[in-house]
Amino acid sequence: MVEKKPRRSPKPGERQRDPERTRAQILAAATAEFAAHGYAGARISAIAGRAGVNQQLISYYFDGKEGLYRALSDNWAQRQNELAAPGTPVPEQVRRFALEVLENPDGVRLMAWSGLEFARPDSDPDQEPRADRLQGAVEELRALQKAGRLPEEVDPACLLVILMAAGMATTTLPHVIAGLCRVDPGSPEFVRHYADQLTIIARLIGLG
Repeated sequence: MVEKKPRRSPKPGERQRDPERTRAQILAAATAEFAAHGYAGARISAIAGRAGVNQQLISYYFDGKEGLYRALSDNWAQRQNELAAPGTPVPEQVRRFALEVLENPDGVRLMAWSGLEFARPDSDPDQEPRADRLQGAVEELRALQKAGRLPEEVDPACLLVILMAAGMATTTLPHVIAGLCRVDPGSPEFVRHYADQLTIIARLIGLG
């Protein structure tokens, strides 16, 4: 982990009149920067430039790069709760996550980057929060298995990984999609078609 620098309050001239708006601007800029360059390649100075704020405000509001990344993780946790609200059938959850690339392409790219950069658990700022968030989905699949909807030999954790990988394919495998399906992998028409196909598959394997 990068050693944290002491947190410094911004000078009076650096403070913004609307703290919530400033935080939102920084988070939006950070999402774009992390999505473009990953956690390791992102630069606080570039995030400040995108947001149009003084760099010290990022330290003031988020305590540096890692704190900013964790704030984005918290935002994703909230979004995940919206996409997979309690009682939502698993096939519908799969469809919504596949469609998320149309609403939040930078968020999906950020998730992909976190996987590409992964070296070991202590190098991943979101390791534990992510694992905690996803455990509920694993338990949901395990409940379906206990109800006889999934074969006993299926590992629910591995199945969740498979579903997540499939849901992100329009972001992580656009070159494969372009070659096999002869379409623009990012077009709304194809993304919706692909999401429908995933929903069908989820139902066929007994998820809903």
